[in-house]
Amino acid sequence: ERTIVGFMGCFAAVNALKLARHIVRSEPHAKVLVVNLELSSLHLQENWQLEKMLSFLLFGDGASACLVSADPRGLALNRFHAAVIPHSDELITWHIRDSGFDMHLSGQVPGRIRRWLKDEGARLLGNQTVGDFAFWAVHAGGRSILDAVETGLGLPGDALRLSRDVLREFGNMSSATLVFVLDRVLRSAQNVGSGMAMAFGPGLTVETFAFRRA
Repeated sequence: ERTIVGFMGCFAAVNALKLARHIVRSEPHAKVLVVNLELSSLHLQENWQLEKMLSFLLFGDGASACLVSADPRGLALNRFHAAVIPHSDELITWHIRDSGFDMHLSGQVPGRIRRWLKDEGARLLGNQTVGDFAFWAVHAGGRSILDAVETGLGLPGDALRLSRDVLREFGNMSSATLVFVLDRVLRSAQNVGSGMAMAFGPGLTVETFAFRRA
């Protein structure tokens, strides 16, 4: 079988992993390959408006892949959650025009995320607290996004180290980025522990899931 998860932006990896988990739960012998391919450079246009140039410069090309199965190794995925930040649908928009995708990305996004996490972050954590998570895999959408998450949830200063490392080395590769961060979790020296993954996109949508390093 093959399923396409598209037009979701940076949080598409979370939806793809959720779908893969559902398949494995219904078919325990299944092995599901999740591939994220982002060719952002295809959308480059000859447009000298500052806002348009920034949207082109913010995103880079990238690809990632991971295998989801019932094998008790790697990361155990659990408790997927999706939420929409109210009255924020105009902050990230796409329009298909004759010249290609026309993207609007408001500078208000980080602040809106920070304020929402301060008010609603506890709901994302369920019956756990920030201190219960050894790993934080947050989509590396930019330094201001990571700062907003850190401040909004009251995270320790080094909690987003893996996300910041990916941002520094590879930049924002849209949906592929989160899998790069999860790969850093698997490669980290800490062998066990619970974690929280988080990504953002149009809506404004916040997609999360809990995981445990097995």
